[in-house]
Formats: sequence, C-alpha cells, structure tokens
Amino acid sequence: MKYTYFTPGPAELYPTIYEHLQTAIDEQIGSISHRSQRFRDIYKFADEQLRTLLSIPSTHGIFFTGSASEVWERILFNCVEHESFHLVNGSFSRKFYDYANALHKFAHLFEKPFGEGFDSTEIEVPDYAELVSLTHNETSSGVQMRPTEMHKLKRKYPKKLFCVDMVSSAPYPELDFSLIDSAFFSVQKAFGMPAGLGVWIASQTCLEKAERLQKYDSMIIGAHHTLPTLWKHYQTFETPATPNVLFIYLLGKIVEDFNKIGIDTLRKQTDEKARMLYKFLDSSDAYEPFVKQERHRSQTVIVANTKEPSATVIARAKEAGMVVGSGYGKLKDSQIRIANFPAVSAEQVNALIEQLKR
Repeated sequence: MKYTYFTPGPAELYPTIYEHLQTAIDEQIGSISHRSQRFRDIYKFADEQLRTLLSIPSTHGIFFTGSASEVWERILFNCVEHESFHLVNGSFSRKFYDYANALHKFAHLFEKPFGEGFDSTEIEVPDYAELVSLTHNETSSGVQMRPTEMHKLKRKYPKKLFCVDMVSSAPYPELDFSLIDSAFFSVQKAFGMPAGLGVWIASQTCLEKAERLQKYDSMIIGAHHTLPTLWKHYQTFETPATPNVLFIYLLGKIVEDFNKIGIDTLRKQTDEKARMLYKFLDSSDAYEPFVKQERHRSQTVIVANTKEPSATVIARAKEAGMVVGSGYGKLKDSQIRIANFPAVSAEQVNALIEQLKR
C-alpha cells in the first residue's frame, strides 16, 4: 500500500522529487567534487532560489549543515560570548536552551506550559543577553509565534541578535530579514525531502560577532565549520568540507518548483488546509485542538487531543493509507500531530478528515 504521510518530519515527499532525483542520478550529481564549477553552480542556484522564496537580502549568507540541530551549536559558539535568552514552550525550544547550558553559556529562560504561545508585550529580554532565541513553530506542541510579534520584539531590542527556529514551518513564515539576524530549518519537513540537510541563514552582523569572538584568546567558536570559515568559502559558493551535494541539488530544484507556484499561493494553500483541519477539530466530539488560543495555533503542525488512545486512531488511519504522527513525549498516547506541508494537497487533507470522522 502507498501511504500519504501527515507526519511532522520526516514527512510526505514533494511530488517532483522523483523526477529531480532521477535527473541527479542520470547526471551523476552524487559523484562530483565540491571544488568543481558544477557544484558551485548547484550551490549558487539553490542560494538564488531560496533568496527569492524567503526574501533573503544580500546582507545574509545561506549555509548548509548536516541538520538543523547542528545549527544550535554553530549559533551559540559563533554569536554568544556569555549570555543567551530563550523562549521555551515545547521540547525543541527547550533543546536549544539545553545546548546553551551544555556549552557553558549563561542561558536565560522564559518558559510557558506546553500548548501556550508568546506575545511580544509580555516578554522582557535580560539586559546582558546577546542572542534572543525564538521558535516560530514548536513542532512538539503545535504552537506558532507570529512573525509580527517577533519583529515588534526586535524593534524593542534592536542591538540584540535575533534567531528564529523555522524548522517545521519554513517557507510559511514571512520573516523580515532586515530585523531577523539568523534563521534555520531542515529539509525533511515542509520542503518534502528525506532528512540529511540543514539550512542556516545568518547576517553579516552575526559574522562580525563571530570574528570579534574569534580574536579573544579565551573564546572558542568551534573547530567544525565556524561562521567565518563558512562565509569565506561561501564567497565562491563552496563549502569547507564535502557537503551533501545531492540534497543541495534537490533542494534547489524543489524550491524552484515552489517559486513557480509562488510563495503567496503556498501560504494561502497552507492557511486553507489548516482552516479545514481546525474547523473539523472544533466541531468534533472525538477530537479537540490542543492549542486553545487561535492566534497561537500552528498552521503547519496541527496538534489534537484524542478521546480514545492515539495509537488506535493512528492504526485506523494507517489501515486507510494515511500516516499521522503521535503526540510528543508525555502526550504521545493522548494526542496526534498532523503535518500541513506543501507536499500534501487539500484533497488529501479532506480524505484524512473523512477518515478521522469515522
């Protein structure tokens, strides 16, 4: 049976990936040198397509890593001398905070319970925090922070570096990169690819901070792919070491497909599918939305409480050819998570809703 994956990562593969993968195999993309002109062209193409899709200005570089979680460490090493500040309302925003503690940074924390979101008016950033860590979409709990709230907060604290985790929502959030210093995501969620590639967007302000820290005898900004090293190679669209060339190629092609549709259309499609799912959950006797405040509800990872054990719901959906995610952590047995990414159509979402109604 061929399944439709509504899991929040790895997720449903984007339909065009099969064609692009075949072309990559035919052209032996996986065997080319990362010091070749062919690779430079692949990197440059992916860079150009991402800039178009996400409105990334020339002040920011685009770098490739092994995963999004690797970027947590890169950011903390390169952009934080002493103190960071983290908004935490789920398992993944907490992991970034945990990384900061593991690297012996003084990590400040403003935490809310699972399922609750943040508004800019309630947030006070500590005076000496150098970096503010925001999570646009908390994958574990289905909570989003609106970009407008992030932008308001940055305007209130213009001298601090602002970093956004957009792992399970990019390219949906409309971030203003004149205000956001850094953002990152991985490809196995909304970009409809297998896992194995992280994307790190960082500003020249971040680079300047890393270069300054690098000069201190007491500071270590990492041995593996520091921001100054990444940026140096980026000038010629190269990488310090051999990257995942195949996936950089595939990402560039899929983002080109997204650009042909248009980011405004992709966002409208995402909103419409989310509206369908939340309308069903709000009217159902067997399910209810986990996130109570509508303004904080994720449009890309919808989390629902289930009256019966989630394993039963998941098993029935799988019998019908649809795979949904379980709740995260302690809520694994009482929740389901439904990914609303571009690879899944409105017709497929409607089919899932009809299955859940049964």
